[in-house]
Amino acid sequence: MSWWILPTTADIGIRAFSSSAEGAIAECAFGLQSIQVSDKSLGSINHLIRSTGVWIIPLKNNDIERGLVKFLEEVLYRGSIENQWLVDLVVKVDEDSIAAQVSWVDSEQVEREIEVKAITLHELILREINDKEIITGVEPNIPTFEGPGWMAQVVLDI
Repeated sequence: MSWWILPTTADIGIRAFSSSAEGAIAECAFGLQSIQVSDKSLGSINHLIRSTGVWIIPLKNNDIERGLVKFLEEVLYRGSIENQWLVDLVVKVDEDSIAAQVSWVDSEQVEREIEVKAITLHELILREINDKEIITGVEPNIPTFEGPGWMAQVVLDI
């Protein structure tokens, strides 16, 4: 696991680390899905029939942070409106878009415990961590991270 629940006063957050921007985005998506799903469904999702596709989020002015929010909003939308519960993905980022080759299952077969209403801009981070740069951990569970790599952080409205 390369994502952790970020303690916040009212909502819930995710902090993720990866060797690439694409990996950090993917880890946030996995964190978002894991936070929502019940323990009962977590074990049964791998036995459901999967479909695949490509989800593309355009970037404005190469703003990858806002792109992360829009991508996670797409994951929420697809899961609740289109009945496409994201279970796996490979992300590609370029100056114009975030594109993901995705696998999903029917959302109606996934039991959720927590409803995420929105992805906020509060405390939003998606940035490269320089070689030897240290990002201090957050008690009680988020470890300290030393670059090089990428860090993403989002707060979810529940």
